Amino acid sequence: MAQAEPREKRSSGAPSPPWGSFPLSEIVVLVAVALLVGGFFVGPPRGAVMIGAGLVLGSLAGLELAVREHFAGYRSHTSLLAGAIGVAVLASTLTLTDLDPAICVGAAVAAFAGCAWLFANAFRRRSGGALFRFGANR
Repeated sequence: MAQAEPREKRSSGAPSPPWGSFPLSEIVVLVAVALLVGGFFVGPPRGAVMIGAGLVLGSLAGLELAVREHFAGYRSHTSLLAGAIGVAVLASTLTLTDLDPAICVGAAVAAFAGCAWLFANAFRRRSGGALFRFGANR
């Protein structure tokens, strides 16, 4: 009976953030939107930086939610999380090394595939055997 209660609690909604009821993710998204909108009205050097910072902040806020939901077994975000790793590997190998771009793309694809396998297995363990889950009621 004690094990059924956490499952019902977990399936009743998205997992709560570790910082409690403080709306940190929402504030970060608000700042990201403000930077994006402001970046279109500010001159070229500063405006481009504002737009880039807004995109990065918005992406990080979404990625934080995806990580939290995925590792709680609430919803599977395997492709999104593995894609973020693949993009990070591609960007870092292209900018920090003198490797051929085809090798950089191959490394990114290998990182994506390996991380997708790891993230899928992690979700399967957290969700009780499900490979994917779209919502709380499944």
